[in-house]
Amino acid sequence: MTDILRPVLELFVIIPGILLAYLPVKNYLRQTPLKLTAWLLPLLLGICILGGAVCCALQIPTRWFLFPLLPVIMLIYHKTLKISVWKSVSIFLAVFAVFTCVKSLSRAVNTLMTADLHITGNELWLHTGAGIFYNVICLLFVLAAWYPARHCVQTMIADENFAQTWYVFWILPVISIGLNLFMIPKHRGTLYIGRVLQYYIVLSLVLFITLLLFYVMFLIIAVSLNRNARLQQENHFLSLQQERYENLCMAIEEARQARHDIRHHFVRLSALAEQGDMEKIKEYLSAATGKISDCNLHFCENQAVDSVFGYYSTLAERENIPFHALVSLPADLSIDEINLCLVFSNLLENAIQASVKTAPARRKINVEVYARHNHLLLIHVENTFDGKIQQKNNIFQSSKRSGNGIGIESVRHITDKNGGACDFTCKFCSNGTPILKSAVHSF
Repeated sequence: MTDILRPVLELFVIIPGILLAYLPVKNYLRQTPLKLTAWLLPLLLGICILGGAVCCALQIPTRWFLFPLLPVIMLIYHKTLKISVWKSVSIFLAVFAVFTCVKSLSRAVNTLMTADLHITGNELWLHTGAGIFYNVICLLFVLAAWYPARHCVQTMIADENFAQTWYVFWILPVISIGLNLFMIPKHRGTLYIGRVLQYYIVLSLVLFITLLLFYVMFLIIAVSLNRNARLQQENHFLSLQQERYENLCMAIEEARQARHDIRHHFVRLSALAEQGDMEKIKEYLSAATGKISDCNLHFCENQAVDSVFGYYSTLAERENIPFHALVSLPADLSIDEINLCLVFSNLLENAIQASVKTAPARRKINVEVYARHNHLLLIHVENTFDGKIQQKNNIFQSSKRSGNGIGIESVRHITDKNGGACDFTCKFCSNGTPILKSAVHSF
């Protein structure tokens, strides 16, 4: 019974390891935590018990059973999440690297525990006491990492400004895993020679501490990048508000000047009417009307959103693009204003860029925005486009670079993060002109 328990204890750390891997990605589960636990926990328990029995029967170290199994567990882990493969694999390897370092320390503890037992030959598995130590340390590490994983690391996963860094994050965990495996002594008695055991403990601790410092540094960089990106976004929207304010001042001044001149207009019209010259009256009215600004002074009550719409309506006017927006939003919203403005900015910028490539006679942008029940926001943006429409897996591809459109991906990410949904479609008019439609629901 003891022989079976020892390999089972070594494999049992899979459970706290997978728990730690799921902590930062709780918001990206494809199933509810209860449903996931209902089938995954029995599966892992069965794997640990079955693996211990196989290792005991075949008299092989647990690593020969564990390493072929890990890719399968990693695949299951990735398939249960709604994140990229780079993020899921990096998180999985990060946890695996930490537990590998703990295994090296447990091996040193096992050597100390069995020093007086005069065991001949090589031990295949950790002593029962060392196996318990291994599991306790792993559980304590999970508890210690609970808060950072649920808050700091989760923020790092959600931060799109940090997305490309995940492509290289896995390198150090893989190196750490390789070094810990390389340090496994070929013969058990090697650790008892001279100061080999002391060196082994020091090297294991150095690797463990280096790995943790790397994770901390990675987290600090992520927080810094996220803060800088948010400041840049806030500065951008402040500049939009400044430009919107200047446009409003200009429009107000034009309206004031028009009110001042209206008396003179009436005098001139009265004189022309007395002369009975209808043609000159029409010409005068046409000229006076052309001088009246058609700038929309107000779109909605929310100041930040109003600034964004004011900025892009001005851009549309400069490009001779008819811009019609019906925005019904209150002053205060439960949605983060930065994220909301990013959604509108990406949608409107894409619409303007597409309209510029359309023949002037067919250009148009129609926007409808409604808020419902303080927690439901409906956004519909429609514009024409004469360029080549590229789609892959029903996702619009960028016309400026290879891959998905950055603006669309940003909108998808923000809506997914806030529990919403978005849809991008293309329909054709009777004259063959493509109409691109963007819809955001339940945001």
